[in-house]
Amino acid sequence: MSDIKTIPPVEVRLGFNWKGMLISILIGFGIWVIPNPEGLTPRAWGMFALFVATITSIITKAMPMGAATLVALVISGLTGLTPIKAGKDEIGMLSGFSNSTIWLIGIAMFLSRAVIKTGLGKRIALYFVARFGKKMMGVAYGVALADLIIGPGIPSAAARGGGIMYPIMQSIADAYDSKPGPTARRAGAFLAIVVSQIDTIVCTMFLTAMAGNPLIAELAKGQGINITWTDWFLGAIVPGIVSLIVLPYLVYLFYPPELKDTPKMAEMAKNELKQMGPMSTAEIILAIDFILLLLLWTVGDLIFGISATLSAFIGLLILLITNIMSWKNIISETTAWDTMFWFAVLVMMANALNKYGTISWVSSHISAYVGIFSWPVAFTILVLVYFYTRYFFASAMAHISAMYLAFLAAAIAVGTPPMIAAIGLGYTSTLSMSLTQYAGGPGPALYGSGYNTTGQWWGISFLVSIFSLIIWFIVGGLWMKALGWW
Repeated sequence: MSDIKTIPPVEVRLGFNWKGMLISILIGFGIWVIPNPEGLTPRAWGMFALFVATITSIITKAMPMGAATLVALVISGLTGLTPIKAGKDEIGMLSGFSNSTIWLIGIAMFLSRAVIKTGLGKRIALYFVARFGKKMMGVAYGVALADLIIGPGIPSAAARGGGIMYPIMQSIADAYDSKPGPTARRAGAFLAIVVSQIDTIVCTMFLTAMAGNPLIAELAKGQGINITWTDWFLGAIVPGIVSLIVLPYLVYLFYPPELKDTPKMAEMAKNELKQMGPMSTAEIILAIDFILLLLLWTVGDLIFGISATLSAFIGLLILLITNIMSWKNIISETTAWDTMFWFAVLVMMANALNKYGTISWVSSHISAYVGIFSWPVAFTILVLVYFYTRYFFASAMAHISAMYLAFLAAAIAVGTPPMIAAIGLGYTSTLSMSLTQYAGGPGPALYGSGYNTTGQWWGISFLVSIFSLIIWFIVGGLWMKALGWW
């Protein structure tokens, strides 16, 4: 009997933040008990109440995002808002789980784990720092090039910026004795903000560079707009490259590091590359797989009739066959499975809001305020409001889920060309991520390093955001005009 392992007791406690949960319940119940407005059915109003309560719980961090959406899923089923077996004018409770987009983002996350596991991401970053890292601006542009190359296959700003770029940035700061406090401005303060800005731009350039982008593409389908991987990339490539050139330099001007020359860093990167040795077989296979995926995502649908999701499955299969990613690696990638779950529930709820008429009702009220203007002016107002409301959201998904579809419908209602409305608001969703240290991506890790105060982070980020919007409005607008989108 002495050999029998004792089972540790399970701690029974509240599995949620009761304050956040109470706020969510009160808001949701408060909306639900109000008589449904004219033009909305009780079902539409009930779904709206549940949706607002869910977004509130995500914002207040009442529960982990997956758990919060599970609660919403169960309530929607129990109340008949989304029955399991959907009728003609209903949305099925589990309909979101059959969506191909959730598999695209999930598989892309599996692939991103391989980039980190093999060391390929680190190698690419070190290579560019070694080539350009003799000056501080060179370091910034080296990081930008590295992020740009690995961005399409890593749909996590936190994984790229926090998992790959942050350690390198930290090494640079440490090498020059730049610590939080009096010496922060030597290197660390500048690098933390510039890495955040760069990561945000790269997230905006590729559909698969950030989990929120496929959600945007899926929501746009509700308005009859199909955004492919190639569409997203084509629209973003010119303003994205301009942003990668201009914005790091603006951070350098607004918030200059005390150290301008960093010859030590280039040498350190070279030495670390030597220690890593030549590319392993796994890295070579992964690099080839990566190139194949980019090719398929770009032209696969047009030439071979292979969708972006099927292409992702092909890329994952190659890694499984070669054991670069084992099945155990796949099933243990909790972040991917978590994302796929809440993604599916949010898509289901968004589709229900659209189907039941809630989105058109909300958008009609929004468009009523801006409809007096021409569509370029009205769309500009909508973009600015949409962009800067990000200050109130600690989650990109909460921001997109709460506002994107309504603002998209409003933009179309005032005469904005549908593709411009959908993809313009999509880019705006991602660009706003750099406004605050809590808005998503690597911000929490970079800010958490202690090099910047909240005032410094917000101040510099706000200034840069003005120029960012100008680039994407003017350069991006002219580029999309050339593409024939308006």
